[in-house]
Amino acid sequence: METPYSFIILTYNESLHLPRLLDSLAGLNAPVFVLDSGSEDDTVIIAQNAGAEVLQHPFENHPRQWDFALKNFDVKTPWVICLDADQVLTAALKEKLRNFDEQQYKGVNGIYFNRKNYFKGRWIRYGGYAPFYLLKMFRYGSGYSDLNENMDHRFIVPGKTQIWKDEHILEENLKENNISFWIAKHNRYSDLLAQEEVERMSRLRRQTLKPSLFGSPDERTAWLKRLWYGLPRYTRPILYFSYRMIFRLGILEGRTGIIFHFLQGFWFRLIVDIKIDEMIKMQNNKPKAPAVHTSPVRFTLFFFLFFIFFYYFNSFYFGITNPGGNYSPFLAQHLNYIAALRQALLDCSVMILKWLGYAAIDNNYELLVAGKGTLALVYSCLGLGLISFFSAFVLAYPSPLRSKLIFLFSGIVVIELLNVARFVLLAIFWSKKASRIIDHHTIFNIILYIIIALSLYIWVKRNDKLTGANVQN
Repeated sequence: METPYSFIILTYNESLHLPRLLDSLAGLNAPVFVLDSGSEDDTVIIAQNAGAEVLQHPFENHPRQWDFALKNFDVKTPWVICLDADQVLTAALKEKLRNFDEQQYKGVNGIYFNRKNYFKGRWIRYGGYAPFYLLKMFRYGSGYSDLNENMDHRFIVPGKTQIWKDEHILEENLKENNISFWIAKHNRYSDLLAQEEVERMSRLRRQTLKPSLFGSPDERTAWLKRLWYGLPRYTRPILYFSYRMIFRLGILEGRTGIIFHFLQGFWFRLIVDIKIDEMIKMQNNKPKAPAVHTSPVRFTLFFFLFFIFFYYFNSFYFGITNPGGNYSPFLAQHLNYIAALRQALLDCSVMILKWLGYAAIDNNYELLVAGKGTLALVYSCLGLGLISFFSAFVLAYPSPLRSKLIFLFSGIVVIELLNVARFVLLAIFWSKKASRIIDHHTIFNIILYIIIALSLYIWVKRNDKLTGANVQN
């Protein structure tokens, strides 16, 4: 019985990885096609000695390279499996492919493989990296490379797809054990990604797939990308890194894994945002009209009024929702946003501590950790003063309403995420003896005010640029 699928592999100087991949394909008796980008090592010889058909094509980007491969190899099988040279099949996936019965997949046009990604020898299990599904196998002639992407290549197939959850491909680029290689590689990728996003801003690119949070893995990625494009630059890397570390448990990854999440989730995304601004500045080479600014007196007045209102309203509301002279039972029971915020912070802290292996509970006011003691979340712990300052500045500053609302919401979320991180660290490491010497509230406020000041500076500079461009146009 003939094997119903062929393998296509992209290579460039892959003499380190290609033998490993070809060994994992041995015994499947499937045709192998290798598209090389001009390797200067023994990659082509290794491929030819293994019986693979080899073509050469200059590299522009991954989507176009895959497009060339699918259109120029003489594939005879009904299915094709597209792999990168630094990937290998696990024994379980190889067995699944060995027993692949095409008759059982009538009506299915594509199959997602589950990928395990390794960095410096460590499997990246958290931060949204596992499970991670890639469309790798599809009917030849039906699937195609998405050319609307410039860096993140993906294949698209019409119709029904299926996910193989229990069988994996392993991806480990051994060259990335040298961090200089990783940085140089992602510096090149950041050029492609920045260019792509600038073109999307000019409506020169669009997403091929219909974004859907509850669709296929790639449709969900398209939905998340659409959300990403709407977030303010420089703020979104902070949000994304916080999301990966806290909500997707990247904090559990260990030293190597946390380094990976920082580099890939924050550093790389920040470099892209910087390059986007550089490209926009280069495109906008006409003399700029002066940016329109509000009067400093007007801004100061509104900032002061907003801050006084937010700060003292929170204090007033805290007073009337706690037993005392002006206590309001109705507001305390039904509209107590301060108690709701405290409970949300406690719930998140308890959840993370349990993920870390600690026995933790709360009583709506205190965080209790077995063997560690009790941490009380008093009013000053909730970050409302910081949020009042941040909100007053954003609302008082002259900028488009949409930009204000996005930045305001993002900033408040980041403040409270950092607050949760503080509670978790205090619950594990802080001692009553240390609290007599160092006031952790003061330390936290100093750190947060520095972060807020930097964020506001970047946001103001960005809005000034956009305002100036709009005046010119």
